[in-house]
Amino acid sequence: MRRGLFLAISLAAGSAALAGQAALGADAALAGEAALDGVKDIVLHMEDGKALTVGTVTFTSDGDSSRFKIDFDDTKFTQYFLSMREFKCIEGPEILCHVPYPYPNPRVVTARDLSWLEHDLLFVYKRPADYGAKMAHGLVYSLTMTSDGFIGKPQSIDLDEIASPPADLGTAFFTGEHRYHIQPGTRWFESVTIEPHR
Repeated sequence: MRRGLFLAISLAAGSAALAGQAALGADAALAGEAALDGVKDIVLHMEDGKALTVGTVTFTSDGDSSRFKIDFDDTKFTQYFLSMREFKCIEGPEILCHVPYPYPNPRVVTARDLSWLEHDLLFVYKRPADYGAKMAHGLVYSLTMTSDGFIGKPQSIDLDEIASPPADLGTAFFTGEHRYHIQPGTRWFESVTIEPHR
């Protein structure tokens, strides 16, 4: 009798756990659909709590993936000519300049792979007093999905590594060993969010 009761309780607990996992999976899928659909604002967050909306990204669902298109707000940037190149930059305690990825970008993401979106958000920073820009001072924002968008934390990259074409142009270059940890609070913009358009 006790053995049968124990078995029944175990089966019920197992069923409840499976149901919970299924619910979590469904919630994650819904979150992924919300994050990868529609128009979102690109917002840079400063270390002092202020925020600056610098553009939008439009996601278009395409089966299990989404295509995206970024439109920067040129009024938030100043044109700079640095190291024989033209950049769109944001001025402040440091100068943050957007660096377009110089090789083909399919602009497709999935809930599990946001690398091509991250590669459309590459930057280089410099001090206002510095002459020119050192491409070794590159930044990529490592994105994590939220319920309705993304949050990204800066990681250090050396943009000189893509001065020549990577061996595999079909794979986003700045992943894994090509990224380096940054101590929180060391950069002017400490995070980026991609959130529902206001």
